[in-house]
Amino acid sequence: MKITRRYFFLVLSCLLAILPVFPQSPNQKLLVFTGTYTDKTGSKGIYAFTFDPSSGKLTPRGLAVETSNPSWLVIHPNGKWAYAANESGKQSTISAFSVDAKSAKLTLLNQLPALGEDPCYLSFDKTGKYLFVANYTSGNVVIFPILPDGNLDAATANVKDQGTLGPNKDRQEAPHAHWIEASRGGESVYVADLGLDRVLRYEFDETRGTLSTVPMRNGGTLALVDLSVKLAPGTGPRHVTFSPDGLHMYVLGELKSTVTAFVGPGFEAPVSPSFQEISPLPKGFSGRNDAAEIAMHPSGKFLYTSNRGTDTIAIFRVNHKDGWLNLAANVPTGGKEPRHFAIDPTGQFLLAENQNSNSIVVFRINPETGALSQASTTEGVPSPVCLVFYPAR
Repeated sequence: MKITRRYFFLVLSCLLAILPVFPQSPNQKLLVFTGTYTDKTGSKGIYAFTFDPSSGKLTPRGLAVETSNPSWLVIHPNGKWAYAANESGKQSTISAFSVDAKSAKLTLLNQLPALGEDPCYLSFDKTGKYLFVANYTSGNVVIFPILPDGNLDAATANVKDQGTLGPNKDRQEAPHAHWIEASRGGESVYVADLGLDRVLRYEFDETRGTLSTVPMRNGGTLALVDLSVKLAPGTGPRHVTFSPDGLHMYVLGELKSTVTAFVGPGFEAPVSPSFQEISPLPKGFSGRNDAAEIAMHPSGKFLYTSNRGTDTIAIFRVNHKDGWLNLAANVPTGGKEPRHFAIDPTGQFLLAENQNSNSIVVFRINPETGALSQASTTEGVPSPVCLVFYPAR
């Protein structure tokens, strides 16, 4: 085939369009957007910082946008838009923003009702055409199409989680969707439901933007089957992460403070029974603790979780052969209630937000052991509960 000049630039433009927005240079400065709770905290919404990967220092850039209770943030893969879950009970909304990286400001595009109570997690489908929403209190998941200008369109799916409730009468009195992500191939969607002790699996139709129970051929007929992952009673699954190769799935249990490991998810078949359940708590600890966040290091060698109670980050080493975890250490976050943390795109740092002490602590990650050492602390961030990276321009 003859490669014309026009064809060459067409291919080049397509390649540039799908390149990740994160920088290739390990020392390029990044923008950080931090979501907060605004009720009774003095916070006004989403705040911006510049992060320097060469030093691990955060520099405040001020208020990016005023918005109510933005408890979860995501940046669209094209880098042009950001979306926030405004967690406000029956008045909860989902907001779409345009991103001005130069000024570190967000501008509201539109805002729609969340169609549920207390949205707590957002993610995208593999094409970037849809926004997935997990509504915690109402226990339903919603899909909003993303229009070409970044605005959100009317929902195409609104599904209530179904199943047997867990034994914790205070926290598992109803379904509570807490996490939602597309499968590796994009054909399925997984939902961690704290109330049901399950990671549910739905079939995703990207043409219509709908969810359904996963169909499977059975004796030549189409039967609806349950491919959800069952956790030990009272686990309260909150968030989920996968190994880089997709061969292992790790589920963080908020209520029992556990990490449960599975082989899979297999994508076309039920996930195998769990092969390990391990606590992220220090040996001998007793008392109140709510596990909060889980993340795999980009290398796949380490897994981290946060503990609200011990106020620590747990460090696990991952056996690359079989996926087994070994608890290596618990590192204090230097504050109270580390609800969320994030690993920077270079894999050099872990940033932990202490919700009840208004601080963000930056830890340097040892690339050989996964150990954490404090690099910097930023005080005076009102009730930080979510953090996302964006490359500074």
